[in-house]
Amino acid sequence: MFKFELIHTDKKTGARAGILHTSRGKVETPAFMPVGTQGTVKTIIPEELKDIGCQMILSNAYHLALRPGAELIAKAGGLHKFMHWDMPILTDSGGYQVFSLANLRKVEEKGVQFRSHIDGQLHFFTPESVVQIQEEFLGSDIMMPLDECVDYPCSKSIALSAVERTYRWLERSIKTKKAKKSALFAIIQGSVYKDLRKQCIDLMSKLDVEGYALGGISVGEDKSDTYEIVKYCCEHLPKDKTRYLMGVGRPQDLLESVQYGIDIFDCSLPTREGRTGKSFTSKGEITLRNFKFKEDFTPIDKECSCYVCKNYTRSYIRHLFNTSESLAPRLNSLHNLYFYFSLMKKMRQAILKDSFLDFKKEFMRKYTTQ
Repeated sequence: MFKFELIHTDKKTGARAGILHTSRGKVETPAFMPVGTQGTVKTIIPEELKDIGCQMILSNAYHLALRPGAELIAKAGGLHKFMHWDMPILTDSGGYQVFSLANLRKVEEKGVQFRSHIDGQLHFFTPESVVQIQEEFLGSDIMMPLDECVDYPCSKSIALSAVERTYRWLERSIKTKKAKKSALFAIIQGSVYKDLRKQCIDLMSKLDVEGYALGGISVGEDKSDTYEIVKYCCEHLPKDKTRYLMGVGRPQDLLESVQYGIDIFDCSLPTREGRTGKSFTSKGEITLRNFKFKEDFTPIDKECSCYVCKNYTRSYIRHLFNTSESLAPRLNSLHNLYFYFSLMKKMRQAILKDSFLDFKKEFMRKYTTQ
């Protein structure tokens, strides 16, 4: 049975420390979920994820339904067993992926018709089928409903239409959901229009959901607009439910959003950037491929205690990248994920001590892009 327990709110901000209780274990918030779109966090095995502090991962129902197929995963015993991960999994419905197909999809009230980005085969997703895929075939702990995403910028009338359709689809999703052990979140749409975000929150909060996700964020709008919408939504969302910011972001974004009251995040940055040679450190982001690290025999981050920083140097990992060795993205991704999980843990500790603003100020004082 899913439950969100709010433990403490920082006295000077909206930052919250809580616990997500799931049938597969607890998740202490604020929490970061690494992205395992295809049923794997790229280059990292599950035991390593656990060792570095991962509590929950994100997978994508859209991608998994297309390949290898939801039925095959069900035959394997569900996604957890299929990928050898016994801790919580949140699955995204794939709404964003479907709507990003542009000319390859057609939206109607019943659902979305689209052609696969893999082979062009025609598919049709409905709010009901998306819940069924996640609940009955994948065995997700937290499910995201099918929603209508909009481009940025978009007119207010288009954003309103997406809000209303997302609400109607959520109603159908709730009627389809069967298992009490799986949580279903609502997705708040409305683009950069505050009144539409408020309207969406008011509508969704009347329905029986276990949490709220902010969708359509960080899709091209200015960073100041992103923060303003996150702050505004947190001021109006129910306090006793989980708040999830989808697809965000860099360490600075996490700090800012936690300050407003966001509980969980997902983003592909730690592993995506890790595979290109970019590392996150306590003093900012560095690109290990750069020549200046050729004879740098220090760890990626002197303040980090991860396996990579204890055993390898910037010089060596740069060498691996420049010789296209597959160990390079693996080591760098492992470090980046550790950095993110460590950051979330430190934020939680600061919240519990009512010192979040001091922690944020000190972190940002040191954090620069090098």
